Amino acid sequence: MSGEPEVLCRLEGRVGRITLNRPGALHALTTNMCRLMTDALLAWRDDPAVALVMFDHSGERGFCAGGDIRMLADSGAGDGREAREFFFIEYRLNDLLFRYAKPTLAIMDGITMGGGVGLAQPCRYRLATERTTFAMPETGIGLFPDVGGGWYLSRMPDHLGLWLALTGARIKAADCELLGIATDFVESARVAELKAAILLDPDGVETLLTEFEADAGRPPIAAHQDEIARIFGADSVEAIVGGLEAAGSDWALEQLKTLATKSPQTLKVAFRQLQLGRAATTFADNMAMEYRIGARVVQRHDFLEGVRAVIVDKDNAPKWDPPTLEAVSEELLDGIFASLPSEEAWSPLT
Repeated sequence: MSGEPEVLCRLEGRVGRITLNRPGALHALTTNMCRLMTDALLAWRDDPAVALVMFDHSGERGFCAGGDIRMLADSGAGDGREAREFFFIEYRLNDLLFRYAKPTLAIMDGITMGGGVGLAQPCRYRLATERTTFAMPETGIGLFPDVGGGWYLSRMPDHLGLWLALTGARIKAADCELLGIATDFVESARVAELKAAILLDPDGVETLLTEFEADAGRPPIAAHQDEIARIFGADSVEAIVGGLEAAGSDWALEQLKTLATKSPQTLKVAFRQLQLGRAATTFADNMAMEYRIGARVVQRHDFLEGVRAVIVDKDNAPKWDPPTLEAVSEELLDGIFASLPSEEAWSPLT
């Protein structure tokens, strides 16, 4: 065990710098990390000496691979208290960042998934490199694309966010720029130089990002954008599957193969989540909805089985229950999305 903190929060000049520091776990977020980041953001919020907040990571392997899935599963197999506490605190951090008045910058150099998306997407500046891999892969483990996925993914053009949510597709920098996930592209070899320049002149961040900007290339997903818009604009997951079957293209058949590996329950949860997220009038309302989902699915069979199959035993052969889309009833979904008692509901930081 390293004696270093899981996240490093400090002032460097006029920049509040938050460095994720669990490289061995690809900086997967823990409850303590979320608390430390929240405390730092609150301390800097009204401090005139802080001009900008920058998120980055130690090591070379990636920005953040998600949350502490094993802890969530261990908790979900019991009373779920630790898992609910994690979601509660993490979602408060997501909402605090969404409302943060000062400029924020996330350097998504490498893997950016799940909880890492929740940190990066509320930031004003979101930098991708050629090493960036973005995904919301939760349907593959019976979870759901949380940390604001209902808000961000539902607002992407041409139902591309729903495609990302259902398939868990991994995309690179050019696609991230196309979808607005990234605001800027900088070659990884120049990131250290850019950081040093921003630390010297945080007020000039926009100019510096423009000066360091490189060409991410053509976005591969553009070739399928019309097909996604047509098929994933259907009014149910079953209709999406039917549209892919009718299309019959190599790409469509690949999507079908991918969807067949996902939890049917989670596919329908994510579909409804994005519908409700799109209709939400505030980010906090979306997060309260996602907390209701998280508080329940973390103790359901599919999440525990998904973690067993993908992360623990690694046999990649989960036995989903219900096993088919048709068997996932509206009543089951209604229970997952139902209101919580007021004393158990999520609320934003005041």
